[in-house]
Amino acid sequence: MIRTIINHHGDTITSFELTGHADSGEYGQDIVCSAVSALSITTTNALQAVAGVDPEIESDSVNGGLLKVRVPVISNHEQSLQVQTLLAAFELGMSDIAKSYSQYVNLKIKQ
Repeated sequence: MIRTIINHHGDTITSFELTGHADSGEYGQDIVCSAVSALSITTTNALQAVAGVDPEIESDSVNGGLLKVRVPVISNHEQSLQVQTLLAAFELGMSDIAKSYSQYVNLKIKQ
């Protein structure tokens, strides 16, 4: 099972963490894993390429699967809005995946 934690501080999303594997299909055929991977990697890349921030990233695809992404505190209002928009889109996508594939994905939102 993929366990996802999205951390909020008030109205601000500060980080997300993914652990585990979906195991909903054979390696290379696992559509749940593919969806979560595409969403999380695109979000991480967009934080860098679109919003221009360098999030703190920790990953380990071998030992149980792990991706932790933490965004720095941003003082630029426009840049902060871009970051929060990208992270809100990530949260929306993960929520949809978790609802559709609840046997493979667990989502927790922490305040």
